Amino acid sequence: MMAEAGVVYVGNKPFMNYVTAVVMQFTSQGAHEVVIKARGRFISRAVDVAEIVRKKFLNGQVEIKNIKIDSEELNVGENKKRRVSTIEIVLVRGK
Repeated sequence: MMAEAGVVYVGNKPFMNYVTAVVMQFTSQGAHEVVIKARGRFISRAVDVAEIVRKKFLNGQVEIKNIKIDSEELNVGENKKRRVSTIEIVLVRGK
């Protein structure tokens, strides 16, 4: 789930694992900024994670600083490539 400090990669683990990871970054580790990253079918889950953190767990304490969307090419076999959408949602702790 966590590969680097301040970044949460969203995949197919239970939804609350990601919410907890983001909240822990802000509370236990004192992060000022946390980036939620996802690609493909997990993009909607990343959006949900950001909104739950923002509106329920850290209501009024965290806001969205930036959202970056992109796509990348993945090799899916011999001579086959596929484009996959990606998203990065940057949450920042308010003053």
